[in-house]
Amino acid sequence: MPFSNKISTFAAPQRLMKVKMNTPCKIVYCTPALYSAGGVERVISVKASYFAETYGYDVTVIITEGQSGQTFFPVSDKVKIVNLNIGFEELWRASFLKKIFIYMQKQRKYKQLLTAELMRIRPDITISVLRREINFINTIKDGSLKIGELHVNRSNYRNFTAKDSNIVKRLFAKYWMKSLVGHLQQLDRMVVLTESARSDWPELERVSLIPDPLPFTVTVPSSLMAKRVISIGRYAYEKGNDLLLRAWAKVEKECPDWTLDIYGMGDRQPYRDMMRQMGIDYSRCRLHGSLADVSSEYLNSSVFALPSRFEGFGLVIIEAMACGLPVVSFDCENGPRNILTSGKNGFLVPCFDTDAYARQLVSLMKNDSLRQQVGLAAREASAVYSLADVARQWQQLFDKLMAESRRR
Repeated sequence: MPFSNKISTFAAPQRLMKVKMNTPCKIVYCTPALYSAGGVERVISVKASYFAETYGYDVTVIITEGQSGQTFFPVSDKVKIVNLNIGFEELWRASFLKKIFIYMQKQRKYKQLLTAELMRIRPDITISVLRREINFINTIKDGSLKIGELHVNRSNYRNFTAKDSNIVKRLFAKYWMKSLVGHLQQLDRMVVLTESARSDWPELERVSLIPDPLPFTVTVPSSLMAKRVISIGRYAYEKGNDLLLRAWAKVEKECPDWTLDIYGMGDRQPYRDMMRQMGIDYSRCRLHGSLADVSSEYLNSSVFALPSRFEGFGLVIIEAMACGLPVVSFDCENGPRNILTSGKNGFLVPCFDTDAYARQLVSLMKNDSLRQQVGLAAREASAVYSLADVARQWQQLFDKLMAESRRR
């Protein structure tokens, strides 16, 4: 499959009339960026490429961020990428009140440019990962069906918390959620990744469950004999690498011949400082940056550790399972508990008990037969997430929605 990482920047739109006969299905994805090593970026890159290469769909990905013109994960040459260059990431460095002013300016620009682009493309289906465009995408009359694809659980959608002492933030969060539900109800379909996520939205009727797909195929799984634990997740509070290090401080004393390798994007220095304060051996616990080819790292490991505080799905879980690795995860909401059957194809540890987490890691590390047994079950369970099967579910949804639209 030929791939290119080149991104086109936004150009002035031209209104085109689409000829429906003998033309491929036109799909547009709206997502913030493709330049970073996140799970959403990986999934969109894989699905867009597969739809274009295998089904012959006319696929465009519209993004708002990224200056380098590169994608982190490979994307097929057949997929068109349009960067509107909105720069919402500027909001990260602003105060709460300033964020509102900047957001309103950028949101107006985004609505104008995205509307023009969709009117130019005239897609059959527009898929939003439910970021900033959810506030207006249903008002764009480009003729496309609108699908929302949710990659986080409801309680962590925008990381608002009911316990926040700032009354302005609390009132804003309440208003925002009410507004969001109204926008979601107008979608032609909402797609979630797990059963738990589906139950998060009792106000919505048109909800489908389609999980994330495995982005690669494994022919020969890990031998599970390397004395190495691996974890993949950005260096951020929600990914729980601090919890993993607290557990590892206990584990490394019991299993001195094992190592831990953590991969992810973000600032590693606070975690290095934590390791120094806890006396963790730098030679046996290594913090790495992110990487595009993760399969070889899984295959050179024997246990996968997921210490997240919450996960919308947990793509790394099914990747590790496909490589035959037993997974140890906190029983956080809501991805892991929807993927793993604890004690059979992985282990769910009470949140966020680092002592129990350490004990479970040690149990696997010291028991070769347990690793083999759980790893085999994990590999078998991962088969339902194959890219071909997941893509087929999406194809069936597209066909169903377009057939319903024609009957209306």
